[in-house]
Amino acid sequence: MKNLLLTLAAASFVTGSVIADDKIAGAKADAKADIKIVITGNDTMKYDTETFEVTTGQVVALTLKNIGALPVQAMGHNLVILKPGTDIPTFAMAGMTNQPGGYLPKGGDFSKLIIAKIKVLGPKEEETIVFKAGAPGDYPYICTFPGHFALMKGVMKVKAK
Repeated sequence: MKNLLLTLAAASFVTGSVIADDKIAGAKADAKADIKIVITGNDTMKYDTETFEVTTGQVVALTLKNIGALPVQAMGHNLVILKPGTDIPTFAMAGMTNQPGGYLPKGGDFSKLIIAKIKVLGPKEEETIVFKAGAPGDYPYICTFPGHFALMKGVMKVKAK
């Protein structure tokens, strides 16, 4: 499992910036998490978890597992957490042709909408990101693989302490 630590301060949730923190990064990064969330994606374009709740300031280890069998070129899955209020169809459609960039939109204001992301995974692959929950709100998450966003979506609810 590949771990990546993303520290998202309250200001980061406003600006969309992501700051790596080498103090906790590494193979044991998720051990420092206050809460661990595991979400699976499958060959029927579904996440098994459509909502999860965290509290402002919590360190969250979020793992995505692709439990499908189809090849990544046909049924890859990722997980992208976006700012509240993001126009999901516009965001997803803008990235549909950017296969080398993980089907994320290129340039413009789109990058400012991304709070955290897990790369496109093939069958039986998984990745974990670790981040600190920022400002309260409902943060949508989607799979940006072409055509998946309509079915593969959810909400990370950040509650105040």
